[in-house]
Amino acid sequence: MKFSVNCGLTLSHRPIGAALLIVAALTPTAGAQWTVVILHPAGAYNSQAFGVSGAQQVGGVAPVGGIQYASLWSGSAEPWVNLNPVGVTIAYAYGVSDGQQVGSVYVDSVTPHASLWSGSAASWVDLNPTGAVDSWAFGVSGGQQVGQAGVGGINRASLWSGTAASWVDLHPAGPNHSYAYSVSDGQQVGQTVWDATPTAGGFQHASLWSGTAESWVDLNPAAATSSNAIGVQGGQQVGIAVVGSTPGNGRASLWTGTAASWVDLTPAGYNSSIAYGVHGGQQVGLVAVGGEGHASLWSGTPDSWVDLHPFLPPGFVNSEAHSIWHDGRIIYVVGLAGIATGEVRAIMWVGRVPCPADWNHNGVVNSQDFFHFIADFFESAADFNHDGVTNSQDFFDFLAAFFAGC
Repeated sequence: MKFSVNCGLTLSHRPIGAALLIVAALTPTAGAQWTVVILHPAGAYNSQAFGVSGAQQVGGVAPVGGIQYASLWSGSAEPWVNLNPVGVTIAYAYGVSDGQQVGSVYVDSVTPHASLWSGSAASWVDLNPTGAVDSWAFGVSGGQQVGQAGVGGINRASLWSGTAASWVDLHPAGPNHSYAYSVSDGQQVGQTVWDATPTAGGFQHASLWSGTAESWVDLNPAAATSSNAIGVQGGQQVGIAVVGSTPGNGRASLWTGTAASWVDLTPAGYNSSIAYGVHGGQQVGLVAVGGEGHASLWSGTPDSWVDLHPFLPPGFVNSEAHSIWHDGRIIYVVGLAGIATGEVRAIMWVGRVPCPADWNHNGVVNSQDFFHFIADFFESAADFNHDGVTNSQDFFDFLAAFFAGC
């Protein structure tokens, strides 16, 4: 597991053997029609998806045995790209953006090196900095890569711009260790650890940087004993905060640059949750529902929570959402899901937000929508902007959406 804050969730990952399966459903809460694509390649034992951007998804594919392939998809199970360099049997891919992929390659089957690809195994770049005993890369955006490097007996939050020589040490003064997990718009997020080894837990604080060690901001909320920031985009940071000492009280968390801005995304009635990714003002992660993790989507508040698990085919018992990306009115969410056998499958949820100008809800915007809207308008039944009344503003808002062709 690449993130060391314990959110109190104990998930067994267990899947269904299908190369490509699509299921559709409508959720008024999300305002989107969701389809599910299983990215698991034929013949693989396990697979997971950790990142999505544009038409690309990344993660890992494993056959039975100790082999792990860093993997790249383009929207379907086949074809998929094995990113492992020649001679390498273990590699992981965690992040993707702008045609670049990052992860780690075990150069001697034991030692991980932070790695960068641009779509093929042959494009592999070893980011391990001089003097580092090992390293990992977890996030990529705008030509920057983030992760960690073991230097001088310390795990150091790290920033690269495409080469090992470009390495920037983000480790601030004070903590014993630090890690960076995501980067976007010149911001990097992760965690700092005090007074303990990473495996022992310790005091972990969600952290934010802006390109230097000196820019470090401690995001740990006043109410939290430990926290971790895992995703960043658009000035928002997401992760987890552990509140109190009761087991299982990890809270999916949202920040906007300061500890005081912390928002607990855990929906009412649930005790454990975590947020992994953020894009376009929406956050993804998981909520523990009846003892099992359910892939989850938020739009900035606990009340906005959408449970993505019910859109999976029958037989899946748990799921996680790790990354989100928007393309106009389409939402892409990637993660994993499993069944009772203990295997996992890479999953992509695709949400299509209906155009509000599709007044008759037939999936297209045309003159019939205009005529239906006008008929409802003159009957005072066309509250397009949902302000409680039908008036001229609804008419103008509808026309704007109609001619925008959304």
